[in-house]
Amino acid sequence: MTTTEQPASLISTLPGHYYTDPAVFALEQAHVFEDMWFCVVRSSDLPTPGSFRKVQVGRESVLVVRSRDGGLRAFLNVCRHRGAQICTEDSGAVKRAFQCPYHAWTYDLDGKLIAAPNLTKMPDVDRVQYGLVPVHLREWLGYAWVCLATEPPSFEDDVVGAVTERLGDVESIDRYELDSLTVGRRITYDVKANWKLIIENFMECYHCATIHPELTEVLPEFADGYAAQFFVGHGAEFGKEVQGFTVDGGEGFDKLPGVAEDQDRRYYAITVRPTVFVNLVPDHVVFHRMFPVAEDRTIVECDWLYSRDVVESGRDVSRSVELFHRVNEQDFAACERTQPAMSSRAYANGGVLVPSEHHIGAFHEWLTQRLSG
Repeated sequence: MTTTEQPASLISTLPGHYYTDPAVFALEQAHVFEDMWFCVVRSSDLPTPGSFRKVQVGRESVLVVRSRDGGLRAFLNVCRHRGAQICTEDSGAVKRAFQCPYHAWTYDLDGKLIAAPNLTKMPDVDRVQYGLVPVHLREWLGYAWVCLATEPPSFEDDVVGAVTERLGDVESIDRYELDSLTVGRRITYDVKANWKLIIENFMECYHCATIHPELTEVLPEFADGYAAQFFVGHGAEFGKEVQGFTVDGGEGFDKLPGVAEDQDRRYYAITVRPTVFVNLVPDHVVFHRMFPVAEDRTIVECDWLYSRDVVESGRDVSRSVELFHRVNEQDFAACERTQPAMSSRAYANGGVLVPSEHHIGAFHEWLTQRLSG
């Protein structure tokens, strides 16, 4: 029996079962989503003390809340009494405390147990010890990032470092002042595909000429199929006749005040592992957060961020939103077309990556190392 050697221009992908096997997804929940810094909520979505949002991080339900001192806190959304979920709503606000709907154990906004039926008759119960279990939380770029690990990895290395590695320095993203931007539009997508297919799609532009006609009109170099985000410091330049990052290439808004001249008329894409995409253009930022919920389903929450003046003035952002909304729909449809084939015998040993996609191999190596650790 003879075998055909794979040509040097092609390298192998992950086998198909990595995208369909619940056991692989369980490993990813434990060793990726629960062990790394995971971006969960825009800080401004929790404006006042008592504002909360419930999010799924790996296998855990996490409660993110604005405390009375104005800071954000995160806790496992589990009552310490009998394990009922404290909050069943996805978001909302409480006045002073969270009360478990099962037996009325009550916790303040810092997670301390403050009341329960007959608690005064149990003087040996430490109200701090039996408070909600805290989760590590950091704020950066106007978002809250949490980590469930007992000893979290370095935020500076893993999160800030990913941005620095792409842009060359952290000052380059600081110029966009993401903390001060306002959500002009938010769209949530329910994608019937494995989270890795979405990551891999975002990492390459071999498909851009095929499925992104509007994007390649604005960014002509993307039609050549290379991934600009993997060249340190490089931003894809707008076409000569393009005025703004809009669906028709027409005029957008004024450049964000801090954006440097060499960043003007350029698009930068950043992947922050495991589940964040950041897209920078001169007048706004598009920020994706992914929430993998099953081996074949991923919720993607996408924010279009503009200067406060643009949003508060009521200016129409629909033309700039529409460009990346179309890109998202085109990408997610491609991922959903791919997902069924991951269980095909034709893909049992995986597929191949052409030279402009070879960098995806580094993502595969990173993932397999984490899952084997």
